[in-house]
Amino acid sequence: MTALHDLPAHELLAAYRQRTLSPVEVTQAVLAHIERWEPHIQATYLLRPEAALEQARASEARWHKGEPQGLLDGVPSTIKENIATQGDPTPLGTAAVELLAASADAPPAARMRESGAVIVAKTTMPDYGMLSSGLSTFHPLSRNPWDTSKGPGGSSAGGGAAAAAGYGPLHIGTDIGGSLRLPASWCGIFSLKPSLGRIPIDPPYTGRAAGPMTRTVADAALMMQVLSQPDARDSMSLPAQDIAWGQFDQRAERTRGLQGLKIGLLLDAGCGLPVEPEVKAAIERAARLMEAAGATIVPLQPFMTQAMLDGMDHFWRMRSHIDLQALPAERRDKVLPYIRTWADSAAGMSGTEVFNASHQFHLTRVATVKACSAFDYVISPVAPMPAFQAELPSPTNDPLRPLEHIGFTVPFNMSEQPAASVNCGYTSTGLPIGLQIAGARFDDLGVLQVAHAFEQIRDPQRPWPLPPAA
Repeated sequence: MTALHDLPAHELLAAYRQRTLSPVEVTQAVLAHIERWEPHIQATYLLRPEAALEQARASEARWHKGEPQGLLDGVPSTIKENIATQGDPTPLGTAAVELLAASADAPPAARMRESGAVIVAKTTMPDYGMLSSGLSTFHPLSRNPWDTSKGPGGSSAGGGAAAAAGYGPLHIGTDIGGSLRLPASWCGIFSLKPSLGRIPIDPPYTGRAAGPMTRTVADAALMMQVLSQPDARDSMSLPAQDIAWGQFDQRAERTRGLQGLKIGLLLDAGCGLPVEPEVKAAIERAARLMEAAGATIVPLQPFMTQAMLDGMDHFWRMRSHIDLQALPAERRDKVLPYIRTWADSAAGMSGTEVFNASHQFHLTRVATVKACSAFDYVISPVAPMPAFQAELPSPTNDPLRPLEHIGFTVPFNMSEQPAASVNCGYTSTGLPIGLQIAGARFDDLGVLQVAHAFEQIRDPQRPWPLPPAA
């Protein structure tokens, strides 16, 4: 029998409707499971069991009346720490930020509350979200449930770890260069970075997206129904659109599969670190499975360049340098030294150099859209390597080469295209490997459909990790 903390959201909702389970007993089971896991992976911030149980009791009362508040009523959920929740401080993963109570829920948090979801906790992130690890000067070091010597990825570090560990079925993260897909890949879960503006977020920023982190495509599609509702605070949001998120399984029928799709296979990012052999083998295996299901797989030549990656890196350094220089010295000194070294390396950049760096965002966008236009979808690794040591800020551990692992993910932030990570295999030591599936701009539902179709044909998945014995 499936443990309550492992049940997907759609099964929980069916059980609530039939009154075979209650939100209170499910939330209690999730909290008990978190208590067993949390000392080992440190995925949460503001874990408040009583507040969660109060929400669950209110949900239970609504279900007893047959009047659920919304689509996710009573489902345990977590929200990344940088998504503001009313009355709570938002430290952005760093000890340098003043802890001021947020005046309102940010759009994703507001939508979850309106839907009746039980918000069990916030989840951790590294300093300012500028690392693909769980290393933070504010939060304890977050770790990967599959191997606690490894990191969960970042910057949605706690969300990835929480989803893999079974802290309930629904989690929200954010992504500006891979921060949803990298932890999804390294924690063996599913995540969708939607088209820019599909999920309203505040504050908006070029390339920044919020998205679901779940164990299944079905639960992510359920979340998209809620999170994609309009919110005027996001000046970059897309017009409200009635998308048939419930048809996420449209391509999953065995008889149709992926028949007729033309899919580009990208095995070389054109920049950054080389793809490790086990990762490459897993992606090639996924491509063969898709081909056997009726897709046409066509090799895709690299379209990113090292200059593009370096330019975006240098622009972000300058942005962070300016932000850090605005802090009082005593607070600036609290920022992770790796981040300070990275940001301060931009201090001597000229105006021309900053402009040329910023121009690489546009060049990346143009190159990505052009390269993908010949295909229905593009598949690739999410990252060139599996999860790395938890204590490291980045795979290179070098603040002057910090983004060498995001060559596959960052182009789809800049092109505004939806891109997902779905588990496609494991290393010889049992670490998950993520397959990235990217679609045309606005084709978020199509990406979900292809990902779900792949879920049906991929090799058997290993059991989710369990907390170490006491």
